[in-house]
Amino acid sequence: MSEIRLDRIHNKYVLIAPERLHRPSLGHHFTKNRSSFTCPFCDGNEALTPKEVFAMRDNEADSPSWKTRVVPNLFKAVQIELEDISKRDGIFESIPGVGAHEILVDSPSHEIDISYLDKESIENWLRTIIIRTDDLKNDKRLTSLSIFKNYGHNAGATQEHPHTQLLALPIIPRNELVFLERNIKYYHRHGRGIVEDTVYNERIAKTRILDEVGAFVAFCPYASSFPFEVMIAPTKSIASLNKCTRKDVADLALLIKKVFEMLKAQLGRFDYNLFFQISPLNINFQTEKYMNNIDKSYTFTLRITPRIYRLGGFEISTEMAINSIIPEECAKLLRGD
Repeated sequence: MSEIRLDRIHNKYVLIAPERLHRPSLGHHFTKNRSSFTCPFCDGNEALTPKEVFAMRDNEADSPSWKTRVVPNLFKAVQIELEDISKRDGIFESIPGVGAHEILVDSPSHEIDISYLDKESIENWLRTIIIRTDDLKNDKRLTSLSIFKNYGHNAGATQEHPHTQLLALPIIPRNELVFLERNIKYYHRHGRGIVEDTVYNERIAKTRILDEVGAFVAFCPYASSFPFEVMIAPTKSIASLNKCTRKDVADLALLIKKVFEMLKAQLGRFDYNLFFQISPLNINFQTEKYMNNIDKSYTFTLRITPRIYRLGGFEISTEMAINSIIPEECAKLLRGD
């Protein structure tokens, strides 16, 4: 039976419609067409990318034998060199495309995405994100940081070699600004943030919990937008990934590995999007009213959304997802119950 559920974190409705699971022309597709072109992200091809801004390595920059590597996006959406000066022409307002757009190459291997990495390699990936977050935070013009992975054709990936993108902007995207406003009001009313309360209630319900490691829990959200969607969040208030201790990073890496092992067991090799939702990098006119209590009110999250079905007109026109598999069933399958 269909059910409309409210996603309290994003304040939107999701239509859970199991009847649509068996409609024709469904099924996920993992596209793995190895290009005939030389991959610029593979070990030994460092000369094919811009000069690295960071790498985990034991030798000189821009040479082979690295663990993770960060370079400016060759097709960057924004540029760090521009000045953050707004302009108006009547009712039209704009600012130059100032910001940072970086590529984090997850590992030297072309064939191994994060779901096949060992725990140490996932730790290196997380630590690299933390190091770049700390560095980007030093540019006080930058207020928001989007950290995401597109893996596979259905997830919008345009480069086969597994990688992560970091895109920092001088403005807060509208959906995040709305969340900050809702979250601070919720915090002033309850003394806890929305994510913190969501995690607390998921742990009480237990039915959608997949696993817990240290201060982190993985679960299929009550109002999941995608089949087999998984959220990972701290069980205590941690506003951003760069606020994690070294033990936290190790625990989170282990939980990420466990979650991907569960997903692989059910889906095989699958396309997916992965993204972090973290607190603002810096204070500006948009964020100043939220930042005083940010470490108490805000809890970062990591979402993994398998892209086994394509979006249609309803989803695009209403901004309301249709999920054809009940989250409780997904959790059961992933746990192996």
